[in-house]
Amino acid sequence: MPHLPNAVLWSIPAFVLLTVVEIVACRLHPDEDAEGYAAKDAATSVTMGLGSLFFDLVWKIPIVAVYAAVHELTPLRVPVLWWTLPLMLLAQDFLYYWLHRGHHVIRILWACHVVHHSSRKFNLSTALRQPWTSWTGWVFYLPLIALGVHPAAVAFCSSASLVYQFWIHTERIGTLPRPVELVFNTPSHHRVHHASQGGYLDRNFAGILIVWDRLFGSFAPETERPVYGLTKNIDTYNPLRVATHEYAAIARDVAAAEGWRERAGRVFRGPGWTPVAAAPGTAVPGTAAPDESAPVSAPPAAAGPVPERTRAAGA
Repeated sequence: MPHLPNAVLWSIPAFVLLTVVEIVACRLHPDEDAEGYAAKDAATSVTMGLGSLFFDLVWKIPIVAVYAAVHELTPLRVPVLWWTLPLMLLAQDFLYYWLHRGHHVIRILWACHVVHHSSRKFNLSTALRQPWTSWTGWVFYLPLIALGVHPAAVAFCSSASLVYQFWIHTERIGTLPRPVELVFNTPSHHRVHHASQGGYLDRNFAGILIVWDRLFGSFAPETERPVYGLTKNIDTYNPLRVATHEYAAIARDVAAAEGWRERAGRVFRGPGWTPVAAAPGTAVPGTAAPDESAPVSAPPAAAGPVPERTRAAGA
């Protein structure tokens, strides 16, 4: 088994230091247009991050078992060498794009990922606001395991991606030189991803390389100041509610659903999906309806229904 470090654990001191530096910078040089920090919000984000470290260990047990079984069954083997590791990182980043996109357009997956979008602030502490139900992403990396990449190498690549994504959660950095903005995910690109404006919805799913969004039609540049939050803000700093509120909403919708088709739609279709009754000459019941509380805009191609993750300006 390759001996690779957990990049997230090794980076915790840097996370803390950089967050403190940003807080001090916000105090000394405030930007009246930026969201900045709020003590309760930042405390919730940090609590969610610490909790995710514990729950990740719990979820890792069955996930590692499945990965180990698949790795044992495949005859392929990819050694961890100086030149194969960058290729593994590239492959992981490609699969992360689809993992991330899937977690925005399938409601049961969104119930996990919504945690990360639940803050109305956007700063380095927001990066620490991680879900406690991270069991939803493992299936996206099965192709790497089946191709012979060791589970430990996949875990290292995933942790390296998370470390990279920490620094892009800030309003203190504007746009970077054009070659960087063309290739890499940057604070400007990621602010768009967390924003609520209609033209920004379901955009910029990248982990490290923004080229995937450019290739698959989900890229949007930052042209106006973003507004952060959820369509239906939960207005709580309770970590347990932050972690579970969308699962509770799914349970309520499933309980109130009429028929198995609607129940399945409430779980597996988009976060904003609701069934519509068919009028004469219209589509059959069960087709997707837009979320009335979301801004009216066309999502990217094949991105699915608009998720309930943003709020209107001034809300």
